[in-house]
Amino acid sequence: MDQTEVFSQDRPIRVFLLDDHEVVRRGVHDLLDAEDDIVVAGEAGTVDHALARGPALRPDVAVLDVRLPDGDGITVCRELRSRMPGLACLMLTSFDDDDALLDAIMAGAAGYVLKQIKGSDLVSAIRTVASGQSMLDPATTTRLMTSLRGDGEDTGSGDERLADLSPRERDILALIGDGLTNRQIGKSLFLSEKTVKNHISRLLAKLGVERRIQAAVLATQAGRAAAEPGPDRPAGEPGDRREQSGRRG
Repeated sequence: MDQTEVFSQDRPIRVFLLDDHEVVRRGVHDLLDAEDDIVVAGEAGTVDHALARGPALRPDVAVLDVRLPDGDGITVCRELRSRMPGLACLMLTSFDDDDALLDAIMAGAAGYVLKQIKGSDLVSAIRTVASGQSMLDPATTTRLMTSLRGDGEDTGSGDERLADLSPRERDILALIGDGLTNRQIGKSLFLSEKTVKNHISRLLAKLGVERRIQAAVLATQAGRAAAEPGPDRPAGEPGDRREQSGRRG
């Protein structure tokens, strides 16, 4: 999607809807169909259906419910954007959840709105993200990241705790930092989802945090510190603890 593209009645915004509640989908569908510059290209009620249909419809905007019976809209956002980098994803949820908001940001969502939003405001939000702009409040994003960094304590302390992780736990932590779900991590590392959950529980305990996103932020901070040359380590010297742990076998 070209961010400079101008949408009109002749070239309407193509929207894909994902929500497991038919009444909600129908309501949003009817709302958008009333607009001259918007057309609903398709809809789905499950993650599998969305991933199967979405790419073929080539939408400009995907309006995705966050919580679904067979997964979540954040995973769909990440998967669809991996196939269609120009797609703008607008997350729609009934819950004001900081964790979900941060996950949406990491997945590349362009916006995050509550289902209590007025119809006219939803239409405006779709037009905004279709034009290449973000509906994510920078102040909110900054607040979330600052809060999580605070929860993770200082970088030096985090670096010491990372050293206690096993090579497998380091691999899983890296994939958490990439925004992968437990199911995706399991597929990547050829592990069952239950085994992944057990590893994550142990690594969170070792890191002294309660949420996986806190662990990812802590690891990112430590990774940046390791990549920066300091007085005791010249530029270019390996500083990746995961690489060192891998050599230990």
